[in-house]
Amino acid sequence: MLTISRALRMTNPTGHMSLSAAFVGSGGKTSAMFQTAREMAPALVTTSTHLFEDQARLADQHFFWPANPRGTCSPIPPMENTHKFSIEEQLHSGITLVTGNLDPVSRRFRSLDAFQLEELRKIALRHSIPLLIEADGSRTRPLKAPGSHEPAIPDFVDLVVVVAGLSGLHHALDENKVHRPEIFSVLSGLREGELISPEALGRVLSHPQGGLKNIPSTARKVVLLNQADTDELQSLGNRLGEALKPIFDAVIISKLQPAPGHAISVKEKVAAVILAAGASSRFGQPKQLLDFHSTGHMGKPFIRVVAETAIQAGLTPVVVVSGSRTEQVAACLEQLPVQVVYDQDWQSGQSSSIKVGLAHLPQNVGGAIFLLADQPQVSVELLRALVERHSQDLPPILAPYVFDERANPLLFDQVTFSALQTIPQGTYSGDIVGRAIFSKFSPRYLNWYDRRLLLDVDTLEDQGKYP
Repeated sequence: MLTISRALRMTNPTGHMSLSAAFVGSGGKTSAMFQTAREMAPALVTTSTHLFEDQARLADQHFFWPANPRGTCSPIPPMENTHKFSIEEQLHSGITLVTGNLDPVSRRFRSLDAFQLEELRKIALRHSIPLLIEADGSRTRPLKAPGSHEPAIPDFVDLVVVVAGLSGLHHALDENKVHRPEIFSVLSGLREGELISPEALGRVLSHPQGGLKNIPSTARKVVLLNQADTDELQSLGNRLGEALKPIFDAVIISKLQPAPGHAISVKEKVAAVILAAGASSRFGQPKQLLDFHSTGHMGKPFIRVVAETAIQAGLTPVVVVSGSRTEQVAACLEQLPVQVVYDQDWQSGQSSSIKVGLAHLPQNVGGAIFLLADQPQVSVELLRALVERHSQDLPPILAPYVFDERANPLLFDQVTFSALQTIPQGTYSGDIVGRAIFSKFSPRYLNWYDRRLLLDVDTLEDQGKYP
C-alpha cells in the first residue's frame, strides 16, 4: 500500500526528505497529519490555531510551551512534573507534540505564536526531522470553507496539504456536513440546502479564498481527498482529482480509517520527453522525419505522430529534444503545444539528450515518460495506462512488458531524475541509459499485449511494418 508520507513525497525510496508542512481543511486533517508524522518518526507536530485535548493523545510525548517566558518547554503528562529541560533532548523517537497551554473551558491546547513556530522550525532543521503544523479547524465536519482569520499558514512551510472529506458529497449544504456553510455557499455557487456535487467542491478547493487561501507562493500545494471508503466515492474522487490536477501540484485519493490508512492513488503531472536528436546515420536519413504509413496518420512524420500521441494522452509538458535537423523537426511540430529544445552535444549519445530534456521540466512533475521519435506506434492507451499504474504506488521506473520482453517507452518517477543526470556523457543507447540506474531503482512492469511495441525502424523496408 502507498503510505501517506510517500504520496505527499515527504519520503522517498532513498530515505527521508526533511520538510515543514501545514495541514488545512477538513475530513481527516488531524488524522492525516499524525499518520504522516508516525510514518516519518521521529517528527515534530504543532498547531498554529488549536488542538483538541483528545487529539493530543495521538502523540508519544507532549510538551507545552507557554507564551512567556520563551525558551523552555515542560513535559505533559505528567502535569506534576515541573522539571525544566530543552525539548531537543527528547527528539530521539516517536511523535513529539508542542503546543501552548490547555484552555480549561474549550479543552483545546492553544497555538504557538510566530516566534515559537520559527524556533520550532530551527529545531526541526537542526535535527533533520519533519515539522507538521495543523493550521485551521473544521469542527469534525467533512467539508469546510476558511474563515476570515484562517488558515494560519507560516510563510516558511515547504508543503501545504488541503484536506477534504469525500463523504460530504451528495449531501445537503448545511452545518451538518460543512463548517461555515454560508462561506462555502458563496465560493461554490450553491445555495444552502442544495446537494454538494464534485464540481461544487472543486470550485471551493480551487478558489483563491477557498482551498488556495494563504498558501505561500514557494510552497508545494497538494489536495488530499480523504474518506474514499467506497467504490463510488473513489470514482468521484478520481473525477474531481483530474479536474484539480492542473491547479495543484498533486491530488491524492486516500482512505485513513480504520487507522492506519493509506493513499489509493496520486494524480500528478507526468511529462513527455521525446528524444529526437539523432541523425540516424546508419539508416541513411533522419528517422524522426519519415512519414508514418498508418491509418489515421498517413503523410505525418514520425515526430509529429509521437508528439500528438503524448498530447492526447494528457502528458504535460511535452518537451522535444532535437539535435540533427532541428529546424525541420520544429517545422513538423508547428502549432502543437510542445517545447523544442536543442541538445548541442547530441552526437555524444542519448544520455546527453535525456539530461537536456530533464533540465527543461518544471519541478512539480511527478515523473516523465521518455518517448523515442522513431516509435510512432506507441498508443495513447499505453501512455495513459503507464500514468495510471504509476499513480497507484509511484514506482521509480515503470516499463511495458510485451511477451516476456521489456519494451519502450519507460516512465521515470521524479526520484530518479538526479540519478539520470549523473549517467556518464557519451552513453549512446537508451537501453543502456535505463540499465545504468536499474541497480539503484528496481523497475516495475506493466503487461501489454501489443507486439508493435517491439518493432524498430532499421531499414527503409521496416518503415512499412506498422499496421
